Amino acid sequence: MKKIPSFTIDHIHLLRGIYVSRKDSVGNETVTTFDIRMKEPNREPALGQGALHTIEHLAATFLRNHPVWADKIVYWGPMGCLTGNYLLMKGDLQPEDIINLMKETFAFIAGYEGEMPGATPRDCGNYLLQDLPMARWEAARYLHEVLEQATEANLRYPRQAD
Repeated sequence: MKKIPSFTIDHIHLLRGIYVSRKDSVGNETVTTFDIRMKEPNREPALGQGALHTIEHLAATFLRNHPVWADKIVYWGPMGCLTGNYLLMKGDLQPEDIINLMKETFAFIAGYEGEMPGATPRDCGNYLLQDLPMARWEAARYLHEVLEQATEANLRYPRQAD
């Protein structure tokens, strides 16, 4: 079988950052899929399941309620490898277009206190799998070490793997 595009990214050299994973045409719209990479693949521990689940709940809620961007948000969800998240947005976008949005999102998560949105048996299929302290820690680390200091290396995928 033919390799899917996400398996052709050079994960050996991939840094934490925001990358355009793909762009798809849906009717007259372009949908941009962003790779919100919070961990260096295979070089540091993956995100804990509880922390990643909490990040998912908080980021999805924040983004879908954002006063400017809400109508552009299609999906936010975790990567199976537990090294980050995918963000799908309407529009032909680049990482530079959403870096401030991601700073807002991760600042929101890093400072979040209170009841977890959607963390009830009625609202979520695994509502007990939450870890707010670790989600806050991971969000603050990503915000301060990556988003606030992003360079071209954090916004463009490394060369394709062979």
